[in-house]
Amino acid sequence: MTWLIVGLVLFLGVHSVSIAAPAARDRWAASMGQNGWKGLYSLVSLAGLVLIVIGYGAAREAPVILYTPPAGLRHLAALLMLPVFILLFAAYLPGRIQRAAKHPMLAAVKFWALAHLLANGSLADVLLFGGFLAWAVADRISVKRRAAAGMRVGPPSKLSGPDRDLWSVAGGLLVYGVFAGWAHGALFGVRPFGG
Repeated sequence: MTWLIVGLVLFLGVHSVSIAAPAARDRWAASMGQNGWKGLYSLVSLAGLVLIVIGYGAAREAPVILYTPPAGLRHLAALLMLPVFILLFAAYLPGRIQRAAKHPMLAAVKFWALAHLLANGSLADVLLFGGFLAWAVADRISVKRRAAAGMRVGPPSKLSGPDRDLWSVAGGLLVYGVFAGWAHGALFGVRPFGG
């Protein structure tokens, strides 16, 4: 469990710099240069992600159960996962979906985390998915506040056409199908639809 917690602190911590200290983040980026800041950010994120994977895998071997969700929540979780991949595509393919969601990556993280909290009840699950859900909510609030204050909140959206939305939906549904039908079971040993 220790490695999972350290990984979450590193990964979510570096992703929270703009939430907790946006001015400091800008100063660090200016002093290190954008490439230096991005390099450090990437290394800390990667280290955190590796520790999350190692820690979560170890915690699954001897789970501490906090609650046992009803079996029907697995179906609700699978349904909540449906927009996740569409939103992930929309984050990189600006269109109406991106404009409607405002921050599709954060929306995708919230859906993903909530779905997994509904379907899983171990301590490691609550730490992992609850941590990501709390971070996504805090980041969304921070983005609104930074935008209202006139601070930088990310690159401006480009003009787009409806074809990008079609690609987002088609790509998202395809990846969802592959993930739900095969990849989730192959990677994590859990098949969302049983079997």
